[in-house]
Amino acid sequence: MKNYLRAVVLVLFMSSAAGAQSTQPAQPTAEEIAQRQLAQDDKLRNDWANLQKYREANAKLSPAVNDENRVVFLGNSITEGWAPYFATMFPGKPYIGRGIGGQTTPQMLVRFRQDVIDLKPKVVVVLAGTNDIAGNTGPSTIEMIEENLASMAELASANGIRVVLSSVLPVYDYPWKPGLQPAPKIIALNHWMKDYAREHGAVYLDYHSAMADARGGMRSELSPDGVHPNETGYRVMAPLAERAIADALGKKR
Repeated sequence: MKNYLRAVVLVLFMSSAAGAQSTQPAQPTAEEIAQRQLAQDDKLRNDWANLQKYREANAKLSPAVNDENRVVFLGNSITEGWAPYFATMFPGKPYIGRGIGGQTTPQMLVRFRQDVIDLKPKVVVVLAGTNDIAGNTGPSTIEMIEENLASMAELASANGIRVVLSSVLPVYDYPWKPGLQPAPKIIALNHWMKDYAREHGAVYLDYHSAMADARGGMRSELSPDGVHPNETGYRVMAPLAERAIADALGKKR
């Protein structure tokens, strides 16, 4: 009888353990990881700037009317993550998010005509450069980033679109590529942006000063990873963006 009870207990224990294991998220197999990498490589070869992401949404967008202060926010994952909050943070405003996670300034420059100029906004708010510093699409100097930002600003101005250049948000270290010491590089790029905006009739939008800690990283309450804002972080950014957009709309073309 005792042996029988031990057997029952053992069976129940093993069943319980198996059930607990089954609730754990399944880890991707080596084949699945390889397939994902192939898909990513294929996208980079065939649509490096990810033009397909917003192509359909752009086609469905209603034409801008004359009195509509349409604004396009162009950027990376920070802008992409912000767009779902637009309806509550910018209620009733015709603001359009065109952020793509992981992108660098050369990729944004390639899609600038499709995702900004062709939408005929009055203002474009550009937030870009942090992924260049992280080396997402290969090594990049500060001068290369500056040139791409200047090219986007020139394209916008040539098409009657007012320009807001947003400071790169503070970062002390990139979780996916540690050790690059981005904080002083970001500060240097932001200084250039501020000077460029003053000299070329653009508006400089300073998020950095409002979000940085003593190390030059992002304040911990504003971000879960030191790079991407949480809702609290976006709520710090929203009124700053609104003021910059109002300044841009007030400028003469």
